[in-house]
Amino acid sequence: MPNLRELRSRIRSIESTSRVTKALQMIAAAKMKKAQDKVLDGRAYSEKLNAIIGNVYQSNPEVFSSISEDEKNKILVLLVTPDRGLCGALVSNILKEASNFIESINNDYEIRVIGKKGTSFISKTVDNYESYKVSDMPTFEEVSPITSSISNDINLIGFAKVFIIYTEFVSTAVQKPKIKQLLPVEIDFNENEKVNNEFLYEPSLDKVSEALIPRYVETSIFNSILDSVASEHSARLVAMQNATDNANELKQDLTLDLNKARQQQVTSEILDIVGGALALEE
Repeated sequence: MPNLRELRSRIRSIESTSRVTKALQMIAAAKMKKAQDKVLDGRAYSEKLNAIIGNVYQSNPEVFSSISEDEKNKILVLLVTPDRGLCGALVSNILKEASNFIESINNDYEIRVIGKKGTSFISKTVDNYESYKVSDMPTFEEVSPITSSISNDINLIGFAKVFIIYTEFVSTAVQKPKIKQLLPVEIDFNENEKVNNEFLYEPSLDKVSEALIPRYVETSIFNSILDSVASEHSARLVAMQNATDNANELKQDLTLDLNKARQQQVTSEILDIVGGALALEE
């Protein structure tokens, strides 16, 4: 068993670590609620936009088929990751998913990265990439230049396919990596949102599609960033809570060992005194 000095030193170290993890836990809890509210609000808008696109596709599928007909075979991959760690296995899971997907691509591809963790990872494996930064509580105004730039690149370069890799927020305890195909558009039909009426487009179908599809791309990118941010704060909250609980449990065990060691020391000193007294009596 370690001596008293070592035990006291370890207890002080664990107390210091526990205070740090507790502070990070409280910060993550405050940010998580705001991030989750933004995700839910963004999903409501995205679902309505997807319903509109689905109805347009239902009545005029040629609008979407013309987008995917491209002589080029280049693929665009957008990777969204956190800026910081201390959030459990979230970073390693999304980077593993991205690595496996990139290795499976047989065509020429370009990569755009949002987040420091993804930038650090991609910089070691890929030469041709662009990186962007966002805050830990992004707004549409902040992300708009990034989404507009990526949308313009899609129009100018004419990628055959566009994928986005991000962490989908499911709940506070569950976050999972997801690969979503943005282009060609994959319509997820919702029976409740379907309509059977013919649409009249003003000024024209081409003009409407030119405005609608970039909006769909930008909204999807923004929502993926919100999902990633909410997942990061949720995962950090859980990870720091577990770390704090483990530190407190370890502190209790060490305190018990410290009390046992002190008791043994006191018992040993008493035995020495008793032994010395008996020796004097003899």
